[in-house]
Amino acid sequence: MGWWQVSADTLARSRFVLSPYAETFASLKLLHSGAGAHPGEQAWLRAHLPAYRARLAADPVTALLVRAGLGREWIADFLTPTPWDGESFAEAVARVRAAPPAAVRAHLRTSLGGPLPAGLERDDLAERAARLVEYVWEEGVRPYWGRRRRLLEADVVARTVQVTRGGWAAVLDALRPGRTRWLGESRLQVNQHEYPPRELSGAELLLVPVTPYTGWVSWEEPLRERYAVVYPCVGVLAGGPGRPAVPAALGALLGRARAEVLVLLETPMSTTHVVAVSGQGLGSAGRHLRVLLDAGLVERRRAGRSVLYSRTAAGEVLIGSAGRHVASAP
Repeated sequence: MGWWQVSADTLARSRFVLSPYAETFASLKLLHSGAGAHPGEQAWLRAHLPAYRARLAADPVTALLVRAGLGREWIADFLTPTPWDGESFAEAVARVRAAPPAAVRAHLRTSLGGPLPAGLERDDLAERAARLVEYVWEEGVRPYWGRRRRLLEADVVARTVQVTRGGWAAVLDALRPGRTRWLGESRLQVNQHEYPPRELSGAELLLVPVTPYTGWVSWEEPLRERYAVVYPCVGVLAGGPGRPAVPAALGALLGRARAEVLVLLETPMSTTHVVAVSGQGLGSAGRHLRVLLDAGLVERRRAGRSVLYSRTAAGEVLIGSAGRHVASAP
């Protein structure tokens, strides 16, 4: 397994960063796999996969580049620049485009675990990769970026709350279950591959959520040591396998839309985040939150500039009771 030695100072300075480039590259990975992990991804693939495949069919060099760059176990490093705070998509893709040809070929040999195919012995690979990522951004991510950004913001809020409740170890364990794990003794497992440990003392550690159900690690050195763990945002936000269903009994009691809001608040959310995740209008979501608040089923508290809503003990009991009722029904 691959693991990083994380000093107390590095952990104390670690932070969450949103990256439109990481979101786009995660979407490229999803297009490459062609298989969605949940209905939201499957619907997005139905809308965008045919055009993506047609583009690659018309450009066999880029198609070969994608297969080589994503590799079997490793992603070519030049494709995953470590994010910067507040970096725009254009700024990040410019770093991909500026990768030296020799370095690009070296990274591809690493991702392939062997020699390059003859078709990739050329100097325009970084430009081709940049153009393809720009295509995915313009066609498949930018039109949805406003909503996706709100989902990612909600994930950051939820993880930040988790830090206050269970500490950084609980957060790191939950980033990519089965891959990331706090091992104790200042060691963070980042993947399941055999790779020499890396010492992160004095480095920056960034945690970067994306909505597709994927992830990777990246680093930038030696000029400035910066490491990133890219991870899928929690299933309740992304519509993934972890998103809880609304018990029929609860929907009958509260109304389907209001029950959905109560179920979603397993993760603390602002009104804006509830709107983004549920698809309900701002006025409707606000009214449902007010009713649930007045009924004592949710509570609210301020976190920085946001007002977050979460379930109370009474809300937990109500959902648990409704779930047991469904499970015991004939």
